[in-house]
Amino acid sequence: GSIPAEMGNLTNLFELDLVDNKLSGGIPPELGNLSNLFGLHLQSNQLSGSLPPQIGELSNLGVLEISNNELSSSIPAELGNLTKLTILDLNYNALTGSLPPELGRLDNLYNLDLQGNQLSGSIPLELGDLTSLVDLNLSRNALSGGIPAELGSLSNLIYLRLKGNAFTGSIPIELGYLAQLEALDLSLNQLEGSIPAELGDLSHLTSLVLSENRLSGSIPPQLGNLTNLTILWLYSNQLTGSLP
Repeated sequence: GSIPAEMGNLTNLFELDLVDNKLSGGIPPELGNLSNLFGLHLQSNQLSGSLPPQIGELSNLGVLEISNNELSSSIPAELGNLTKLTILDLNYNALTGSLPPELGRLDNLYNLDLQGNQLSGSIPLELGDLTSLVDLNLSRNALSGGIPAELGSLSNLIYLRLKGNAFTGSIPIELGYLAQLEALDLSLNQLEGSIPAELGDLSHLTSLVLSENRLSGSIPPQLGNLTNLTILWLYSNQLTGSLP
């Protein structure tokens, strides 16, 4: 069955958890009336249609999880109004269009997971303003353009996953400023140029995956500084020279 529009009348609701059912149809715009809602959990259903812009009116929302559904709209810019949001997880839907720059206003966000959609266009530079972000996952979309140097400002980032898009250009040296980073996955893109020596400064890094790109030049000896590294995948590139 579907989510009844009448649920929008439950204005004292703090948490709505409908995870792992067989709910279908659309997300009722009336849910935007739940002014006290902190957590909206709709993942693992068969919900389709659009993500209603009215969700952006939930000014107390801290967690929005709608992963593993069949949503096929663009991401509404109105989600940028959810300034208390800490988790935004829309992975594995069929979302299209570009990433709204308004997401850069989510000052408290620490998890942004949009993996496994059909998002296109470039990464907005404004995502570099999300200084609380710990986990950024944009893998398996159709994003293109360069990887913005502004992502090097995400000083709390631990996981950066951009695998399986159509990113071009070089790997920004600014990624070497991400002092807390433990996992970096830029594989399955069209990245060119050399591997920045600055990645050797990522002393917490345990996983570095740059395979299946068009990287050239030699492997920087600075990668030898990554003493916590357990995974290093550089296969299917155009690297030359000797192993450092």
